Parts: sequence; structure tokens; C-alpha cells
Amino acid sequence: MITAAKSGHPGGSLSAVEILTSLYFGGHMRHDPKNPGWAERDRFILSKGHACPVLYAVMAEAGYTPVDQLNTLRQMGSIYQGHPDRRFIPALEASTGSLGEGLSLALGMGLAAKLNGSPSRTYVVLGDGEIQEGQVWEAAMFGPFHKVDNVCAIVDYNGIQLDGFVKDIMDVAPLADKWRAFGWHVIELDGHDLEALANAWDEAKATKGKPTAVVAHTVKGKGVSFMENNPKFHGVAPTAQELEIALKELA
Repeated sequence: MITAAKSGHPGGSLSAVEILTSLYFGGHMRHDPKNPGWAERDRFILSKGHACPVLYAVMAEAGYTPVDQLNTLRQMGSIYQGHPDRRFIPALEASTGSLGEGLSLALGMGLAAKLNGSPSRTYVVLGDGEIQEGQVWEAAMFGPFHKVDNVCAIVDYNGIQLDGFVKDIMDVAPLADKWRAFGWHVIELDGHDLEALANAWDEAKATKGKPTAVVAHTVKGKGVSFMENNPKFHGVAPTAQELEIALKELA
């Protein structure tokens, strides 16, 4: 998708593959592609909306959107815009990519579900660079105070943001301790370990009285040797030659 568009964000898309795969295909998130408006569905928000290629791939594979249009990413008129946009894909829960807003959206949906007596849960994926935004921590205070225990925030902690390594720009460590200090139940894990992720979703569901934050340690550009832990590939499309190498390594 990104090579065809000659534009996009491969690194942070690859770091979140297992997280989204586990939620959408592991039986942990209740959803129905044949009935995307199902009132009691679980919600998913990709707050770091620039990593939408992974979300589009997963939604297409799940049956929400056409697979044969994926390579129209970022083209005028394509449903696969450069950031998730509900005007083009109504099955999306939110238009995202203006960083820092997803957790607020998720907590609003979670609180509404509690007030309505709905079993719906909301999952939201945040970038580690994104959580430098102040709005994230305002929302982080709101969740435990209102006991929004049907929300699970997942930080894709790959250590790299647009301009370099997070630790060099605005360090967010110690991240698990920060979420605990804000009153969240915290699970720290390898974000590429499907078994650990499955256990985390179960633990989050069993946690009452407070929301859950999953600190997922991941690798930017996971699975592609020249992309792994390489800040260049935050927002640079692979060339045709690089694509060929990447697909062989990912096979």
C-alpha cells in the first residue's frame, strides 16, 4: 500500500500488527463485519491514525472493506485516506490522526456504554510519541475518576517518533509507573507476543473499577531488517526494490 502510494508510515504500522490482529481475529473484541452498526459491538480506535495501513489491512481482511482497493491508499477519492476518515469508511468508530484525541474519544464511548448499561468495551491504540500530548493525560485522569473500566488503552511503545527516538525528544519513561500513578490497571508485555496479548485482553475484561493500560513493547518496522528501529521509516515509503526485500522477509 505504502509503496504504491509513495507515501505513508510503514514503521508504526508494522509495530502494531500483532495488537490489531489479536483484537480483530482472536475472538477478544466483539464485532461483526456484516453488521458494523451493531449497538453492542466493542469499539476500536486507532488514535495514532497515521498508522492506518495496518488498520486498513485488518479491516479488509475481516470483511469490512474491499481488499482489491487497498493499493489506492492516499489517492484522491479513495476510501483509504492517509488518516482514518469516517466519511469514507463508516465502519470506523472515529476519524483520527490529529494526535492526542483518541483516549478522550475512547473514554467518552466507554462512559456512554456504562450509562446505557451496554456490554460494549472500547480499545484504543496510542503512539508513544503521541502520548507527549497533554490531552492524553487529562483523559488519563478522567478514566479512573469515573471508573470507566470498559476501556483498554494500548500504548504502541516502539521507542521512535517522527523526528527520532522518543527518549531523546521527550522521554515518556517510566511509562508503566506513570499510568499506575494516574490510577490505571497496568499490564506490561511484549507487543508482538500473541499469547501475552490474548491474556492481557482477558485480564483487562476482568479488571473492575478502573480502566486498563497495556504498555506494549514493540519494534518499529517489525519483521523488516532495514526498517527495524530505524527512525527513517517512521514516514518514508519503501522503494520498489525495498518492498521486494521486505515482502520476502515477512513471508
